[in-house]
Amino acid sequence: MANLEILVSELPTLIPSLKLTIGDSNQIMQQIILINDAQEQLRNIKKLIAQELKFDRIKNSAIATLPRIGTVASLFIPSVGLVDPAIAEKFGNSETRVSLNDLQIKIDAWIEWGYFLQAIAADILSDVQLVNQLNYDINHLSLTANIQVIAENLKIKLNLENSHILKRQIQKISNSQKELLQLQQQLTYIVNTIKNSRSFLNILLGVSAFYGKSGFALEWLDDDHELIISSEGKFQELTNILNDCDFFQEQLATLIIQGETVREQGEQALKKIEQEISKEAIISPQVEIIPKFSTQKIVRSALLITASLLILSFASWKIKEQSPQLRQMSLSLTQEGSANAKFKSAQKLGMEAASLVQKPPHPLKVWQKAETKWYQAINLLDSIPDDTSVYNQAQKKLAYYQINYKSISQRVLIEKQALANLESAQKLATEANLFVQNSPHSLLSRQQAQDKWQQAINLLEAIPESTSASIQAKETLPIYKTNYAAISQI
Repeated sequence: MANLEILVSELPTLIPSLKLTIGDSNQIMQQIILINDAQEQLRNIKKLIAQELKFDRIKNSAIATLPRIGTVASLFIPSVGLVDPAIAEKFGNSETRVSLNDLQIKIDAWIEWGYFLQAIAADILSDVQLVNQLNYDINHLSLTANIQVIAENLKIKLNLENSHILKRQIQKISNSQKELLQLQQQLTYIVNTIKNSRSFLNILLGVSAFYGKSGFALEWLDDDHELIISSEGKFQELTNILNDCDFFQEQLATLIIQGETVREQGEQALKKIEQEISKEAIISPQVEIIPKFSTQKIVRSALLITASLLILSFASWKIKEQSPQLRQMSLSLTQEGSANAKFKSAQKLGMEAASLVQKPPHPLKVWQKAETKWYQAINLLDSIPDDTSVYNQAQKKLAYYQINYKSISQRVLIEKQALANLESAQKLATEANLFVQNSPHSLLSRQQAQDKWQQAINLLEAIPESTSASIQAKETLPIYKTNYAAISQI
C-alpha cells in the first residue's frame, strides 16, 4: 500500500507531461520518449491497484490520492495552470479522495491519450512537407503578435513640417497596409483549414499558422471530444481559436480603414509642404529702368505696337480656326481639369467615409452611409481617363478604396444579420408567451413555448459583440434564459 501511495503522489507531476508540443522533429522525438516513460509509470500504478483490489479488506475503502487542483498548480507545476476549466478534466475533479476503481478508469484514459499522442507524432514525422511547414511557422510571429505590431506601426504622429520624414512615414503606412492584406489572406486560410479539413494533420497546420512562433501543444480531448490546445500558458479549444479569428477579421478591417485615413492625411500634408517649397523657390522679376523718350517717339511706338497687336490677333484667330490640334489641346485641358476635380472629390468622400466609422460599434445607417461614400469615390476614380496626369494616383487609391468598400460592405452584412437575429428573437419570444397564455395547462403548448425560447436564446447568442444590436441582445438574453428555465421547470 505504501508503494502505491508513493507512486500516486507523483501523479501531479506525471500527468501534465502527457502532452505533445508541436515543433521541430528533434523536439517531437524527445517528447515521445517522455510520453513512453509516463505511460510505464501509469502501468506500474495500475498493477499495484490490481494487487490491492485482490484483498477483501480494502475492496470498499478509499485512499487519499489526488490533491486538489489548486494545490497541484501552486506547488508542482504552476506554469501549466491546471486550475483552468478547459484542462481540469485531464487531471480529474477537485476531490481529495478517489476510489481505486475510479483511479483505474482515470489511468486507462491517460494511457490511451498517450497512445493517441504517439500516433500523431509518428504521422507528423513521416510527412516531410508537414514538418517543413511547421518549421516555417515557428520562425514567424503569431497572428495575434503580427496584428499588434501593425497596429502600433499605424499609431504614427505625422511630421507635418519635414517632407523627408513625412515621406518615410507614408511609406511605412503603405507597407503596413500591404501586411494587413497578407494577414487577411492568412486568416482566411486558417479558418478554412480548421473548419473544412477532415484530416487531423491538416487541422494542425491551420493551428500552427495561427500560433506561429508562440508554439502550441496538444493537451487533452475533453468529454465532448473537443481538442484542448495550450500556448504560452493559455488553454483554448478549437472553437475558441475560430472565435478569435472572427474577432481578428473585424480588427483587420478597422486597421485597414485607419491606415487609409492616416495615409490620406499624410499625402495631403505632403502636398501642401511641396506647394509651399515651390512658392518660395520662385524668384521675383527684376525691375527695369525705362529710359526717357520724347513724346513724339512714344506716340509712334504706341502706334506701331497697336498695329502689331492687331496683326497678331488676326493671325492667331486664323490659325485657331484652321488648326484641329489647338482644338484638341483645348479639349485635353478641359479633360485634365475634370480629372483633377474627380480625384479631389473622391479623396474627400474617402476621408468622410473613414471618419464615419471610427470607434465602432455603429448603427446600420452609419455603416451604409460609409459604404455609399466609398462606392461613390470608387466610381469617380474609375472614371478618370488613362491619359490624364492623375490617372496613376487614381489607380493606386482605387485599389485601397475597393478594399475599404469590401470591408465596410461586410460590416453592413454583419449588422443586418445581427438586427435580423434580434428581430426574430423578439418575435419568437412573443410567440412563446402566446402559447402559454392561450393554453396555460397544455403540455404541448409548454413544449412549443420552450422551443421558442431556446431558438430566441440561440439567435441572441449568435449576435457578435462588435454590432450595435449586441447591447440590446445582452440586456434581453438574461430575461429569455430566465423564462426558458421557468418553463423547463414546469
